[in-house]
Amino acid sequence: MREVGAHVDLIQEGEAPENVHLILDGFACRYKVLPNGRRQIMAYLVPGDFCNLNVFILDQMDHNIGTISPCQVVHIPRTAIDGITAHHPNITHAFWCCALVDAAVLREWLVNLGGRPPNQRIAHVMCELFMRLEAVGRVMDESIAFPFTQTDLADSMGLSNVHVNRTMRELKSLGLITLKRRVLTIHDVERLKAYCGFAPNYLHLRNTRWGERRTLPWADSAQWG
Repeated sequence: MREVGAHVDLIQEGEAPENVHLILDGFACRYKVLPNGRRQIMAYLVPGDFCNLNVFILDQMDHNIGTISPCQVVHIPRTAIDGITAHHPNITHAFWCCALVDAAVLREWLVNLGGRPPNQRIAHVMCELFMRLEAVGRVMDESIAFPFTQTDLADSMGLSNVHVNRTMRELKSLGLITLKRRVLTIHDVERLKAYCGFAPNYLHLRNTRWGERRTLPWADSAQWG
């Protein structure tokens, strides 16, 4: 395990992936840089996520993986993954599930970009992050760490920074969210889900609850602002 700062590439496009990266804490993303220099984020990675579970089979990366916030990252040698898949069929089955859910999330992001109005896209990704973080015990007092900048959201949702700012103001004015010191609080989950037409089936999560009541141990942490 190693500590990695914010805005650091764990691996870059074109590099040969020798290790599988697992996020223990913090937030990362998959992204590509277009010839004009514009960044397109294709996925957010949260605690418990493998960054490149299947990509390491290939000769080289076709995208970048970078941190958004400070992260704790585990590097697992590909030989260890080969050994696990050869001798532990239940874990191999879990790896397959991870890969299938990754593909399902990517499909939903494509729908989000191409099929939803711009003002609903950010609300949808907030709902997604809430459910994914809840599954790993990171929802507390209806709140989650939210280290994403307006530029991060714009690069994820195909929007301008101005449009992101306008959408965030709208969500706040409707009483759906509060965003303070990089902590996102969702005040009315059902209204937010209805606002963006969020259906969680693509995440394939079971026995999750929204808004578990706890104290926020990281709310005043320096890494969240």
